[in-house]
Amino acid sequence: MGLTDIQSRIETAATAAGRKPEDVTLIAVSKVQPPERVAAVLEAGQRVFGENRVQEAAGRWPDFQARFSGIKLHLIGPLQTNKARQAVEMFDVIHTLDRPKLAETLARLADERGSCPDLFVQINTGAEAQKAGVLPEDADGFIAQVRALGLPLVGVMCIPPVEDAPSLHFALLAKIAARNGLTGLSMGMSADFESAIAFGATHVRVGSAIFGERAYD
Repeated sequence: MGLTDIQSRIETAATAAGRKPEDVTLIAVSKVQPPERVAAVLEAGQRVFGENRVQEAAGRWPDFQARFSGIKLHLIGPLQTNKARQAVEMFDVIHTLDRPKLAETLARLADERGSCPDLFVQINTGAEAQKAGVLPEDADGFIAQVRALGLPLVGVMCIPPVEDAPSLHFALLAKIAARNGLTGLSMGMSADFESAIAFGATHVRVGSAIFGERAYD
């Protein structure tokens, strides 16, 4: 495992699906990883990273951004409304837009700043009570709301239930995107990103397969 291995597997999966490998963005999920592991992946050439928490990212990335050029940060964890201002200042893309209040806050901040990160709407494809995201039956209406606010919506995101076949959820997400004219599909993680690519993933979120298992306190 490691960055080179994952890049090779992405290339193979994309080619097998009749797609161009460069149409799949690898997000290296650096949450809870020690700085030396992140630095090693940066030194290997990776520039797109995903973080779950605004505070953790704020403590980690300014130093790396001073040392390495071209870093793009993606927020892939839940975003509290009171952290929205800090998030839009730090991240290039937010994958977890999931409720009207957050959309309205982001729209207000975008008006103030004159810019906004690209946005994905998180869809709770498994309708799991403990998981964030818009229910599939509410997705079209919420996407219309987000667009009405003038926000830069580029796609949809999901995290399939652990016990389900992920392909069912990837297919559902792709259908939601297609009928809403969205091209971005943020889906697929370390265990299932090749399947996600077969279903059209444009962004795959891979952590442990690049960095090794996370060292939680």
